[in-house]
Amino acid sequence: MALETTSIPQGQLQNIAERVEASLRQNADNSLYSFEVFAQDGHQNATGETALTVTLTEDDNRSDFAAKLLSMTPTLDVIHGSINTVGIDTLTASLAQEVNQIFQDEQASIAYLLRGSSMNTASKDFYLEPETTQAIEKRTTRAFKYAPTYHITFSLFAASASPSVWRIEEAIQQYIEPLLNRLSTVSDFHVDTQVQLFASFSPSIAAPRLDEATNTYKLLQSDLSGFINAAEWPLSPSIGSGPTINMVLYVPAPNQRPLLLETGGNSWTIPQWGGVQILNPPNNTSSSHVLTTSDLEPAMLTFASQLLALLGVPSAPPSLALRISRLKRERATALLLSASSTLGALVRLTRKLDSIAIPASVATSVDETLHHLAHACFDLRAGSYQAALEHARAAEAEAEKAFFEPSMVGQVYFPDEHKVAVYVPLLGPMAVPLVMSALKEVRGWRAGRAAAGKVKTL
Repeated sequence: MALETTSIPQGQLQNIAERVEASLRQNADNSLYSFEVFAQDGHQNATGETALTVTLTEDDNRSDFAAKLLSMTPTLDVIHGSINTVGIDTLTASLAQEVNQIFQDEQASIAYLLRGSSMNTASKDFYLEPETTQAIEKRTTRAFKYAPTYHITFSLFAASASPSVWRIEEAIQQYIEPLLNRLSTVSDFHVDTQVQLFASFSPSIAAPRLDEATNTYKLLQSDLSGFINAAEWPLSPSIGSGPTINMVLYVPAPNQRPLLLETGGNSWTIPQWGGVQILNPPNNTSSSHVLTTSDLEPAMLTFASQLLALLGVPSAPPSLALRISRLKRERATALLLSASSTLGALVRLTRKLDSIAIPASVATSVDETLHHLAHACFDLRAGSYQAALEHARAAEAEAEKAFFEPSMVGQVYFPDEHKVAVYVPLLGPMAVPLVMSALKEVRGWRAGRAAAGKVKTL
């Protein structure tokens, strides 16, 4: 964390940084993190990335402390009274408290990830409220599993012949691309679009019912899970190597507008699949067959919010830059745990099946996994979160490659007991004549020796 100011002398600012760092490290709730606070003097005198920059502005006309997070940059703007009036101790305590609140939710998420793991050392004393645990579980269950690449498909399904044209390229460039550019440090994204006219409801749900009180058509809450007509709508579950996130914009027929949910909204999220939104354009417009960028603006803003939720981006803190940085650290931690767990499962498997042959490629992948795990742990401790994520991603890929080695998988599913059970019925009929012939030969040999012994005695 960097402290910046134009009104406090550099020596005094360094003193504040040291006090804030000591206060953060002494706080028991910060057992998961090691904070490094330094005074920014034009040089990067801290290792790793700067997770948070605090700008201190001194205002002699006020005696209180006010802090505000910027939405697009990891910056905390702090306005405070004169140092001589407020005092360094008060300013230090207020700064430490503000930083604790910013990273409190993130530490809870990390503690949740480490819970039950052999790596759970620093987080064992971190208490999680039941409400906090439930919120984290809801967020992780709704989001896609981490992948290096995601495919995002924006689909327009119209129940009639219009609208047949939408300015989706301009809308994506204006509302979605800035978000994807910021998320590009976590994953890569490929975007495509499609349009289908005369798209009917899924036959598994009931038709919307007219609410005469509001003169609107209502879609029952129980029908949301079956709203997607998978049989007729061209929604591919996966394109290429990464998962597909579907963003569906549905325009109902003119005789069913406005169509709303039973709760009054017009959009919902399907966990680990995508988002759906109902658009009710006016029926009397002359250009009803075209959806302009301004027509799509509300839908694209909702899609952006749904996309953040589906990618697992947390809702706190209010700064998007800090939320993405937090996601980067959480993803790196989750990949570390996944790679370590896969590697442990591989070790237990090879110990259980003593006769299994381990190819050289598996040994190479295991060495690579250990190499990347060590570097990921080092980078996390050093605060190099982007490098840690890349090493953790490589470790997880190598661990999966080693565990699912085709030659080893065949041996796992065909152990020695299975081979005996398969080949004994085949070899049994062949073995019986051989055994009987062998017994006959042994008896003949014994009889011959006995006869030879009698002749010799005579």
